[in-house]
Amino acid sequence: MTHFSLFLALRYLRPKRTFVSIITLISILGVTLGVTVLILVISVMTGFDREIRKSVLEFDAHLMVGTGGVLYDWREALQTANHIQGIVGVAPFVQGPVILQGPPVEGTIRRTAPKLRGIDPELELSVVDPRRFIIEGEFKLEENETILGSRLAQTLGVHVGDTVSVYSPGNLDAIFTELDKIQNKEDEDAAVTKLREMVLPADLTVTGIFETGRLIYDSEFFLVPLHVGQELYMLGDGVHGLTAKTSDPYHAALVRDQLLTKLPADYQAHTWIDMNRDRFEAIRLERSVMFFLLFFIVLVAAFGIMNTLITVTVQKTREIGIMKALGATTAQVVWVFLAQGMVVGLFGTLAGLGLGMWLVQYRNQVRNLLSQLLGIQVFPQQIYEFAEIPAEIIPSDVAIICGGAFLICTLAALLPAWNAARLDPVKALRHE
Repeated sequence: MTHFSLFLALRYLRPKRTFVSIITLISILGVTLGVTVLILVISVMTGFDREIRKSVLEFDAHLMVGTGGVLYDWREALQTANHIQGIVGVAPFVQGPVILQGPPVEGTIRRTAPKLRGIDPELELSVVDPRRFIIEGEFKLEENETILGSRLAQTLGVHVGDTVSVYSPGNLDAIFTELDKIQNKEDEDAAVTKLREMVLPADLTVTGIFETGRLIYDSEFFLVPLHVGQELYMLGDGVHGLTAKTSDPYHAALVRDQLLTKLPADYQAHTWIDMNRDRFEAIRLERSVMFFLLFFIVLVAAFGIMNTLITVTVQKTREIGIMKALGATTAQVVWVFLAQGMVVGLFGTLAGLGLGMWLVQYRNQVRNLLSQLLGIQVFPQQIYEFAEIPAEIIPSDVAIICGGAFLICTLAALLPAWNAARLDPVKALRHE
């Protein structure tokens, strides 16, 4: 590009009170908006993926081992797993839905149906460290004690030191068996007495409250000692499965394959990626679709640039003829109009980059402001599971967005620039 071409391009872009100037401004704003939205959305969706992976790895194990039923030989399986290279910790667990009842609050008894998770406190620390999530009380699970998620405790109106009652579905078979035995009034009275004994709840003392930042964990889980979970589900010495931690969570699949070769054929093992694959795939797909859809905003702005340059070439037909008559080359004329599109694309891209980075930085403050102005809850935690909007800026993504936007704007300017350069000087000078 010569200084001559750049000089004319910048002169044609000077603000004037004309329709062309308005179209040029709209084109710049379109590019700015497209780049801004792309950077914001892609950064937020990348943040979602990273935060979900992080929260899963912090609260869930890298491997979950079981048979789909009750494990009674779990101690042998635990010893086998501990000898597999790449496994750094193994722990048993009991997990399932129960009915949890809190103490009366203002005369009202609150009940909910969360998931009980029975753990061995010492072995569990080698797989996942729940102590880091404790916000009230302490990590203490002895005898009949429990630790509740923060939202679950709030729902029940429970605090550290309170007592909660747990009703387990583990004795449903026994209940139905007793009901089937009822033949007369005497059987009914006897069955009622037994049923009352069967449905007696387990009373647990709350020793701590944890908060992970993810709604699904904080509102639907509570921890109990392993023996309490076994008693509530009537498992005897059995457990529902084993959890394991690997030295590298992203190589958990390799460790899983090695472990399965050492365990009986009826054992199954799933990695943390397997257990959350649907969620990860959904985020990846949504991220890719949003990227292509939002790029259409830049394409619309590019058509505005093309429209502007076509209008300019028509208005400047005589000037183009004079330039070519004075010896301007085809390349110089092309660069005059191509440079206009490049300048518009550059300004729009830089403005979008700055605005997009600013919105990513202050996304939660903007969210709070919009919530106040609109009177609605923007980004509700109940749906998205995060208290704040996560985001992570990947330099390569930003480079692709900005480079792609600038390239599209440049290509949009190429066609009208080439048409202008092909004008016949004689016909151009005769143009009215």
